[in-house]
Amino acid sequence: MNKTMYEDYKYCMQDVSSVYIGTKYTFQELLDDRTIPFKFQLLVERYILPEADLRDSLETQLYYLPEKSFLVRIYEQLKAKVKVNIIEEKKSLTGKVKKEYTTKVLPIRQLAAMTVEEKEQAGVVVQELAISKLALMGF
Repeated sequence: MNKTMYEDYKYCMQDVSSVYIGTKYTFQELLDDRTIPFKFQLLVERYILPEADLRDSLETQLYYLPEKSFLVRIYEQLKAKVKVNIIEEKKSLTGKVKKEYTTKVLPIRQLAAMTVEEKEQAGVVVQELAISKLALMGF
């Protein structure tokens, strides 16, 4: 019997200015994956893991990140942005109000400023962490 693994949102992509990391990675997987930039792995090991567990996912940490956490300052130094899905109400052409998910890119401070209750009410789903390559090189 083959064991299937959940691999959606476990990716690392790069363009000229940013690194995009899927948030379903656990911190152990981030440290083991060779596609993740070494500098980011070093940051995870030195600064993020003292406040997290190896089995925690990046998604969980970003979702429950308190606004006054030291990690918010670290992510801000990395110029981090988080891609999320949020439920919004939209009017159709017939005037009916319809709820649907929309994708937004939020700065880390804005995501951390939302309480857990606000995130649950808005149906926030964290998809991706984007960090600046230039800021990563400066760490």
